[in-house]
Amino acid sequence: MRKKKTKSFAEISAKECFEKLKVLKNPQKALIKALKELKQAQEEAEEQRNRILAIVNNFSDGIMVFDQKNNLALINPQAENFLGIKGNNITGKSILKLARVASLKMLVDIFRNKKKAFRQSFKVGENLVLEMTTAPLMREKKRTGTLVILHDVSKEKLIEEMKSEFVFLSAHQLRTPLSAIKWILKMVVDGELGPINKEQKDFLSDAYKSNERMIQLITNLLDVAKIEEGKYLYEKSPTDIKELIQITINSFKKTAVAKKIRIKFKVVKKPSKLLLDASKIRVAVNNILDNAIKYSPSGKMVTISLNRDKKNIRVSIKDQGMGISKSQQKKVFTKFFRGANVIKKDIRGAGLGLFIAKSIIEAHCGKIWFESKKNKGTTFYFTIPIKEI
Repeated sequence: MRKKKTKSFAEISAKECFEKLKVLKNPQKALIKALKELKQAQEEAEEQRNRILAIVNNFSDGIMVFDQKNNLALINPQAENFLGIKGNNITGKSILKLARVASLKMLVDIFRNKKKAFRQSFKVGENLVLEMTTAPLMREKKRTGTLVILHDVSKEKLIEEMKSEFVFLSAHQLRTPLSAIKWILKMVVDGELGPINKEQKDFLSDAYKSNERMIQLITNLLDVAKIEEGKYLYEKSPTDIKELIQITINSFKKTAVAKKIRIKFKVVKKPSKLLLDASKIRVAVNNILDNAIKYSPSGKMVTISLNRDKKNIRVSIKDQGMGISKSQQKKVFTKFFRGANVIKKDIRGAGLGLFIAKSIIEAHCGKIWFESKKNKGTTFYFTIPIKEI
C-alpha cells in the first residue's frame, strides 16, 4: 500500500496551516519551517516566471496577452517593434482604447470581429505585413485570456506578388500569339485560304483544338493571378440564375452528345433574379460541369439541381463518374490538384477549375463543398445568399 504524501506548509491554505500549527508540539520551529518552505516556493515561482518572460521577450514573433476582460496584460519587445509602440503606454488598456492607436486598428478589428483568428494578414506601414493568430488561454476549462501571435510574412507576401506578376505578364505575352495562331488555323480549316484535303483538315483541326486548350490554360492562369492579387473584380447585376445555368448547359451539348452523356436540369424552386456577377458565376458552373462530364464514363448521367430557401439559392451538380478517393479530398480546391485516378486515365486538365470556382463562390459570400465516393460519383454543391435587389 502506497504511503500518502504529506503536503508541505507551502502547499496548504493559511487556515490549514494555522490548524496544523496548533496541534504541533513545537509550533515555533514548525512556523520557521513553514516560512522557509514558503520562501523556497516563492523563489521557484519567481524563477519559473523569469524563465517564461525571457522566452517571451526573446521570441522572434510578436506576442500579446489579453486578460479575461480583453485588457492588454503583456506585450513583448518584438510586438512593440512591429507595431511601433511602447508597451508601457498601452499595457492595461482595453480593446476599445487600443483601437484609437493607428498601428493597432487593423489588429483590433480582426481581434474583435473573430472569436478565433488563424493566419489573418494585415499591413502595418508600407513594407510590413503581419500574420495574426489568436488562441484562448484556458485554466480548468475556463477562459482566462487570449494569446495573440504576430508573425512577419513580408518576404513571403513579396515573393507571392512577384510570382503572380510574373505569371500575369507571361500569360499576357503568350495569349497574343496564341490568339493569332487560332484565327489563322480557323481560316485554313474553313477553306478561306484555299482548298485542303480531309487528312490535312483533320491534322489542322487537332492543332486548332490543342491551341484552344492552351488559350484556356492561359486564361485560367490569368484568373488565378488576378484572384491572388485581389483584382478579380465583380460587376454585379440582376441575374436570372436558371437562365444562366441553362445557357451553360447548352454550351456543353456537343461534348455531351459526343460522349453519350445525358444532362438533366431540375428546378425544385426557382429563385427570383439575384444580384450576381453573371460572367463569373457562369465560369464557376462551367468549371464544375466540365469536370462532371469529363470524368464520367460514356452513357452516364449528370444531374443539375436548382433550389432555394429563405436565405440562399442552392445548386448541385451530380455525376456518376470515378469519384475522389478519401485520402485526396482535402486537396480538391487547391491549385493544380488532379486526382491520381484521373492522371492514370490521361484525362487532360490543369487542376485550376475548382480553385477558380471556389474563389468566385466565396467572393459572392457563398459556400462550396462536395460529397464523393471512389467509383460512385461526386456531387458538388454551392450556395449563394439571396439579397434583395
